[in-house]
Amino acid sequence: MARRKVVLTAGAFDILHPGHFKLLEKAKEVGGRGSKLVVVVARDETVRRNKGREPVFEEKLRKYMVSMIKPVDEVILGYRPFSFEKVIKRVKPDIVVFGYDQERLMESFKKFCEEKGIKVKIVRLRHYRFSGPDSSSNVIERVLEVVKRRKRS
Repeated sequence: MARRKVVLTAGAFDILHPGHFKLLEKAKEVGGRGSKLVVVVARDETVRRNKGREPVFEEKLRKYMVSMIKPVDEVILGYRPFSFEKVIKRVKPDIVVFGYDQERLMESFKKFCEEKGIKVKIVRLRHYRFSGPDSSSNVIERVLEVVKRRKRS
């Protein structure tokens, strides 16, 4: 019997929204039937560095929330300091999936793989649009709008 494919994806997953669910659903699909989806949740300091703000939910809560999402098989916290190498050694992915907004991270990962001679399929998913907020920043803006309107009434 063939070993099931391991798919890896990562993110902050700070304020869960439909885009996160679609990313995880599509990442699992990329692996095919019976694949295993492993998700790396960014550490709090990584969120601060990359997003320029405090995380709304601390890393252990974000890890818990992601673990409750149907397509997800395993969730790990990122390493301190950030390390592609440690994640690859631990997860041994066949496929690494990046979201539409992770181009910089994907390019760094490609370079790392080339330098280390690591053979892994890299997939970048498209931007899935929804009728409501489709990013954590959009969710924050929308919440602030609603609160501001409520205060005026």
